[in-house]
Amino acid sequence: MKTSRIAGFYNMPVNDRRMLISKMHQLSEAEEQDLCSLASLPLDKADKMIENVIGTFSLPLGLGLNFLINDKEYTVPMAVEEPSIIASASHIAKIVRNAGGFTTEATDRVMIGQIQVIGCPDFFTAKKDILAHKTDLIEEANAAYPSIVARGGGAKDIDVRVLNEGASTSYSQMLVLHVYIDTCDAMGANIINTMVESLAPTIEQLTKGKVFLRILSNYADRCIARAKCTIPPKLLAVEGFSGEAVRDGVVHAYEFAASDPYRAVTHNKGIMNGIDPIVIATGNDWRAVEAGAHAYAAKDGQYGSMTTWSVDKRGNLVGELELPMSVGIVGGATRVHPMAKLALKILDIASASELAQVIVAVGLAQNLGALKALVTDGIQKGHMTLHSRSVALAAGATGDMVDIVAEKLVESKDIRVGKAKQLVGELKK
Repeated sequence: MKTSRIAGFYNMPVNDRRMLISKMHQLSEAEEQDLCSLASLPLDKADKMIENVIGTFSLPLGLGLNFLINDKEYTVPMAVEEPSIIASASHIAKIVRNAGGFTTEATDRVMIGQIQVIGCPDFFTAKKDILAHKTDLIEEANAAYPSIVARGGGAKDIDVRVLNEGASTSYSQMLVLHVYIDTCDAMGANIINTMVESLAPTIEQLTKGKVFLRILSNYADRCIARAKCTIPPKLLAVEGFSGEAVRDGVVHAYEFAASDPYRAVTHNKGIMNGIDPIVIATGNDWRAVEAGAHAYAAKDGQYGSMTTWSVDKRGNLVGELELPMSVGIVGGATRVHPMAKLALKILDIASASELAQVIVAVGLAQNLGALKALVTDGIQKGHMTLHSRSVALAAGATGDMVDIVAEKLVESKDIRVGKAKQLVGELKK
């Protein structure tokens, strides 16, 4: 039976973890080989993906466990180099599943293509003319990419803005056309760019201006995913802190991030600690997701917290996260990179919308994990315990020595490479 609640997974040897996941998700022999390979991306395939290839660069791939989202179990592949991220997300997911799990939803998958027009004799007449021909322009855009239309997607609407109106700015006045495109289960960059480029000649005829940029926008504010959790305070209690104290501390920490950009940046980086590893593992564009998320955090005029945390009438802690999520499950690296394909299989999702919802749920969990640590024992206690193994590796520890050195570092409360080198030297003697 597929479940994300795997007791003792952390303590299993790597090969045992692989065998368990392989059986649970019915991996083929080829998929098992990809999972176990030290070079899961063949060099000849890498050479075709980007330019000037000289090798490949690996990241650890781990599993976020315990996730119950809309009453469905999810084992979440996460590619990331920083210790404590997966442990923190899995810890919070266990708490939330005991409270009923995460609930998520998503809007229609509408992305935006932009066309910039300069030098119109009359920008507002040009705007009026474009809107008068909206239906024809939508048909022309769809004719440029009929395969997405056949799948139920394609251009759905058009809007026009005039920027830098008047002489109060040193920048050129310009007209910007937005084409709203349903990209179905694709992230859709190539679809969008093809469509807006196809419209350029017609737009120049209508506006009597000059088209410059024809490009997608990574600010996908019409493709939103939302996650929510509601947690009774008794589930938040830890040694030395009541559940109510943890709950109130989380709310105060959120208010700090909502009020101060200096705190908000670090607060939101913690959210992206949960989001980026899934985006990377599934072969999606994590830079696009990052850029869109941070822009959305400033949509009200000041950069602030991506999440909100509050207390409901019953005294429960309520967390919510809403972000643009331009991810796909077809096209690009998602269907080229062997590990991306494997990650999608383990996730067992049916659509890009479902992937987006899983991602924001993990981001919400990651945020609560960081805030809970900050308002109780502090961020370093758990993080440095897990970080100690990386320090041991950096000091030259190998094999079983890594865990021995890590344990001694934690006991000494001196988790430094210098101290680790000293311990490695003593053990080797």
